[in-house]
Amino acid sequence: MRRLGLALCAAWLAALSPALACEGGDHVRLTQPVEIEAQELAAFRAMAPLRVLSVDAPPMARYDRRKDQHSGIGVDVLCFITQRLGLRYEILQPQDLTVAEKIRQVQDGRADVLIPLSENAERAERGLFTRPFYESHYAVIARKGWRPEIRGMADLAPFRVGVIKGVAFEALLNEVVAADRLMAFDDISSAGLFQALRNGVVDVAVFSKSIFDEKRYLHEYFDLEVVHTLHDAPRAYGFYFNPSPSNQRIVQAFNRHLAVLDLSGAVAAHEDGERQFIERYVAQRSQHLFWQMAVGAAVLLVLVLFLALRRYHRMLLRLAQSNEQILLQQHALEQANQELRKLSQTDGLTGLANRRQFDHALLREHARQQRTGSPLSLLMTDLDHFKYVNDHYGHAIGDDYLRTVARVLQTSVPRVTDLAARYGGEEFICLLPDTSAEDAHMLAERIRQGVSELGLPNALADGGRLTVSVGVATLEGGHSSAAQLLAQADEQLYAAKRAGRDRVHGVVLR
Repeated sequence: MRRLGLALCAAWLAALSPALACEGGDHVRLTQPVEIEAQELAAFRAMAPLRVLSVDAPPMARYDRRKDQHSGIGVDVLCFITQRLGLRYEILQPQDLTVAEKIRQVQDGRADVLIPLSENAERAERGLFTRPFYESHYAVIARKGWRPEIRGMADLAPFRVGVIKGVAFEALLNEVVAADRLMAFDDISSAGLFQALRNGVVDVAVFSKSIFDEKRYLHEYFDLEVVHTLHDAPRAYGFYFNPSPSNQRIVQAFNRHLAVLDLSGAVAAHEDGERQFIERYVAQRSQHLFWQMAVGAAVLLVLVLFLALRRYHRMLLRLAQSNEQILLQQHALEQANQELRKLSQTDGLTGLANRRQFDHALLREHARQQRTGSPLSLLMTDLDHFKYVNDHYGHAIGDDYLRTVARVLQTSVPRVTDLAARYGGEEFICLLPDTSAEDAHMLAERIRQGVSELGLPNALADGGRLTVSVGVATLEGGHSSAAQLLAQADEQLYAAKRAGRDRVHGVVLR
């Protein structure tokens, strides 16, 4: 009866205030109930609306100026939890404020909460962080076609590095990159940073990988690409509140909900930069076809009026030909769209899945593993001394080697539920749902042995032939994140490298 009363109370609150109802809240669900006391609900209902500031950080938060609408994973979570608590809120739209200025507004009490923000000690001293609802990594971004030798933050020291001023990662870069080589852009939309990278003002940009993946399609930054992901410094994003007494109670209530939220629906709904790009492309082509049809119809109408009945039959014939051409163009457009979708998910050299398709599959399978508890394994494979191949035989032979190794992976990973992908350069990765540590290790050995038996020459390497090293990480129960699973597979790969290469190392996460 008590739970029924609380549910009726929450429903009454939603009906009383339409502002509490939200579409994005449907993307979020609780994995177990969170009880809310009637007295606590009454206190939240009596509070003034929360003043919310938002950072342009898709997929966590974005603002559509044309629709005057906020969306994103963080907005869905905010909407869902405030609806359950009976809280009201309004998202403010201050003009031309940087991230640092928005943080100060929350700290000074001119706003109540900022979404999203990653935690550091300096911010925590002047505000309250909730539990994180989204994890990401920063990435090193360069102009397409240039692959600098960067395998960690320490390798950034020789380069001119660009970063957004005020982000938490700036402090970490200050420890590695000299002051005269680090350029902090006081920019709101991040367009200035990427324009500086395009113009050669900076050599590389350090920016949130997930946000760049979305902005790359939104703003068509196809001349830029991620060259390295900084897995050694993951960032967790949550809500940042002004530390008032009432907000302290709100943060406690938020944390109780965040501990048991399933956000997989929100992640799937808002990591959609690629889909939006395709929709814009289709809309542009459709508009072009529309004007072609409109002009053609106008010409035909003039011909009808000018030639009258004498040319009536000829006009109908031309109209039929025009319709046939339109159908052909529509068919060609559909084929182009299908090819575009395929290209966006496939590595052009090897034919395997690309990094973006793998990232989506990892998030999906990790969310399923967290629900079911079934084992989830990753194989990280790297070609040993591959630089010797390119240096000694040339890059064309190196590309042939990569395609040959990719075929070994394809034949070794036959299940439709598994996924083999090119992770970057000479690195490959296999995602193996419902696969135990023992089975994953056997599969890794089969891949290693299969490459060894190819007998591909590598004259400068020990043994004179091409070999691979494999790192295996298996998640069996527990609450390790997808990023932690990936980092462990990478760590095991380098353990295999350090142990002498041409071998398999593995670890089990529980």
